Amino acid sequence: MTEKKMINGLNVEQLMKTVELLKEKPELAGFKFRATNKWMRGTHNRATVKDFYGPGKEDTSREPVVFEIDEPPVLLGQNLGTNPVEYLLVALSGCLTTTLVAQASVKGIVLKGVASRYEGDLDLRGFLGISPEVKVGFKEIRVYMTIDADISEAEKEELVKLAQKYSPVVSTLVNPTAVSVYLEK
Repeated sequence: MTEKKMINGLNVEQLMKTVELLKEKPELAGFKFRATNKWMRGTHNRATVKDFYGPGKEDTSREPVVFEIDEPPVLLGQNLGTNPVEYLLVALSGCLTTTLVAQASVKGIVLKGVASRYEGDLDLRGFLGISPEVKVGFKEIRVYMTIDADISEAEKEELVKLAQKYSPVVSTLVNPTAVSVYLEK
């Protein structure tokens, strides 16, 4: 019986087996993630995530996860949940951190801790249609990462670069991604 090689809570041997399997069978690499949303009232929405497709089959094994979405009072909401652009920052934080931990683990780097903070600048004149010259979304997002590990500053910088390079959320944000919105009938 072989012992699992665990680094930073990840089974590195299983990760490497997955990489090899996907090289042999690239059709298993296709995933489809889903969410549903229901408007409640005012700026309050309720989104749910449950099932997804991948690798090669439907996965319905987890319980639904519910996200309350709302705006603060200054934006006509009641603070019943996180606002959508904050969820975007949360998604970015989770993806960058997970990617960094996976990259460190594959390199055999033991992490003592990873922390990060996120800031995004948004001008409401774009969202409210006041000025066509103002971007509707974030103008800029800044990420500040701290890595606690017994490695050099250069190695920490390299982990941050790898996290940025291989994060699906970063890639979605910085590269044009088609978004199609349809009216279901």
